[in-house]
Amino acid sequence: MCMRTFLISIGLWFCVLSLCHAQKREYAMAIHGGAGTMDAVLNDQELAAPYYASLDSALRIGEQLLAAGAMAEEVVIAVVRYLEDNPLFNAGKGATVSFEGFFELDASIMLGKDLRAGAVAGVKTVRNPITAAYAVMNQSPHVMLSGEGAERFAAEQGLEIVENDYFATPRTLRIIEQLKAEKNGTVGCVVLDKQGNLAAGTSTGGMLRKRWGRIGDAPIIGAGTYADNNSCAVSCTGHGEYFIRHAVAFNLCARYKFLGETVLQAAEYIIHRELNTDAGNGGLIAVDKNGQIAMPFNSAGMFRGSVYKETVSPVSVRSVAIGSEIKMLPQ
Repeated sequence: MCMRTFLISIGLWFCVLSLCHAQKREYAMAIHGGAGTMDAVLNDQELAAPYYASLDSALRIGEQLLAAGAMAEEVVIAVVRYLEDNPLFNAGKGATVSFEGFFELDASIMLGKDLRAGAVAGVKTVRNPITAAYAVMNQSPHVMLSGEGAERFAAEQGLEIVENDYFATPRTLRIIEQLKAEKNGTVGCVVLDKQGNLAAGTSTGGMLRKRWGRIGDAPIIGAGTYADNNSCAVSCTGHGEYFIRHAVAFNLCARYKFLGETVLQAAEYIIHRELNTDAGNGGLIAVDKNGQIAMPFNSAGMFRGSVYKETVSPVSVRSVAIGSEIKMLPQ
C-alpha cells in the first residue's frame, strides 16, 4: 500500500511538472519597425514621439484581436498591414527607394502549426506585400513568388494594386529618408495566440538605394522569418546578407529546440556572438511556445514593442522601446 501511494505521488508530481511546462501565457506578441543607429530619433523626443505612438497603435490592434481569440496569422496580417500603411517605417507606404528610383518590396509569413509559408520579393505595385505573401501560402502551391509574376498573381487574387509612386511620401520624404539611411528598415510581428499556435511575418522596402534586384532576408523563410509550434516564431531586421548566411530565424528555433536554450539565450547568442555591429548589424523579435519574448539588437536602437497576458492575470502588460529605455504603457 505504501509503495502504491508512493507511485501515485510520483505520478501526480510528474503531472504537476507537465503543467508547469504548459503554455504559461494566454497570448503574447512582439513587433519591430527596423534597427540601426537612429541618432536623430534617440536624441530628439519630439521626433521619437510618433514612433512610440505608432508602435503602441500596432500593439493595440494586435491585442484586441488576440483577446477576442483571433488566430495568430490573422493578428500578424493585421499588424503588419498597419505598419506597411504607416509612412514612418520602411515597408509598404514608407518604403525606401532603390538605386534606379523605384520602390521594391518584400514580405513573408509562416505558420508554426503546420510550417506553411508564403513570400513575395521585388514587388512594385502591391499595396500590402504581407497580404500577397499570405495569398501565396493559401492560394498557390509555392512558397515564394517574385517580381512581375508575383504582381500578376496578386492581381489575380484581387489584392489592391497601386502605381509605384504610391509608396513615395513627399510630405515626410526629407526627414524619413534621413532616418531610413541610419537604419535597416523592416517591420515584423510574431504571435502566440490563445490556441497555442505561433506565427511570424516580416515586410520591408529593402536596403536604401539597393541595386540589381537585390533581395534581403525579409522574404527568405529561415533567414528573416520562421515559426514552429515546437519552438518559436521569429522576425528579423538588419543587414540581410548576414542574416541569410546565418539562417538567423531558423537558427534561433534550432538552438531552442535542440540545445534546450531559452528563447532569450538563443536570441542573445545569435545577435551578439554569431552576428555583430560590423557583420550583421540589426536585431530580431521572437516569442516561444510558452509566450516568452526576446527582442535583442546589436545596433544603437530598434523600434520594438510587446504585449502579453499571463493566464492568471486579468490585465496585459504592454511596452514599447527604441533605445535601451523601455516605456511601460498604461492599460
